[in-house]
Amino acid sequence: MLKAVGQVLFSTGLQNPKYTAEEAKEKDYEIRTYHATKWVSTSLNGMQCDEAMKTGFRRLFNYIQGNNQKKAKVEMTAPVTCRVVPGAGPACESQFTVSFYIPDELQAEPPEPSEPEVFVENRKEFTAYVRTYGGFANDNTRRDELLKLTESLKRDGVEFVDTPFYTAGYDSPFKLTNRRNEVWVLRKEYEP
Repeated sequence: MLKAVGQVLFSTGLQNPKYTAEEAKEKDYEIRTYHATKWVSTSLNGMQCDEAMKTGFRRLFNYIQGNNQKKAKVEMTAPVTCRVVPGAGPACESQFTVSFYIPDELQAEPPEPSEPEVFVENRKEFTAYVRTYGGFANDNTRRDELLKLTESLKRDGVEFVDTPFYTAGYDSPFKLTNRRNEVWVLRKEYEP
């Protein structure tokens, strides 16, 4: 328990999903192809990503603390991703899927979740355009960074999928400096 809390508080030594990087035309984003992997996830509907992230994080943290069929502790990983399917209009709910990467040693057989709203997700290989930014992420900064990323892709004539998009956070709320956040937009050939 102490180790998991320490990892969450300080965001050090956490496993990350593997990817292959490509050379981008410009330096204001990266192109990454993530390998097929398993993630533990939970889906919610709501108006704000911040609220969905808090609720989703709590559910997933309970899972890694042993609230699973094997009662097994699971190492914390990074990033925490949130798949966002925006609502049809400004006053419509969006769908959020918050996820933790399952550590390498459990990829073959991750513990089954005990809670019905938590599930193991098999992500196929996908290519994403990634914009990295610092500071504390919130709904406004995520939206601004997503807009900057899509403007860069349009500038470069790159085809991408409008929805869904992903947000990714690598740090605990207690880490005050050198924070790392990302927005991911999927390459056009990706079929969600």
